[in-house]
Amino acid sequence: MEDRVTLLDFWPSSWAMRVKVALAEKGIEYESREQNLIDKSSLLLEMNPVHKMIPVLIHNGKPICESHNIVQYIDEVWKDKSPLLPSDPYQRSQARFWADYIDKKASISVLV
Repeated sequence: MEDRVTLLDFWPSSWAMRVKVALAEKGIEYESREQNLIDKSSLLLEMNPVHKMIPVLIHNGKPICESHNIVQYIDEVWKDKSPLLPSDPYQRSQARFWADYIDKKASISVLV
């Protein structure tokens, strides 16, 4: 069975970009469906009924929401391709620390 991968995104979103980078690193082909965040599509509302936000990865009809969750999912499902995080637990924790730091600090600086 061939994987069907769709990404609901919005071009200036850094969270969606994180997912696009992970998909590119793994060499995964996907369909990109840009969303209007003011007039949200029925697909977005159906796939992410809790937050109603992008990004959402739809893999074989199943939605995965939130960029960190999506990246982790991509790494676990396509583990035969290059890993996104180091295998060493300490180095992995450091990578996650810096990803979280950038999320919190970069988001604040953009809003200010």
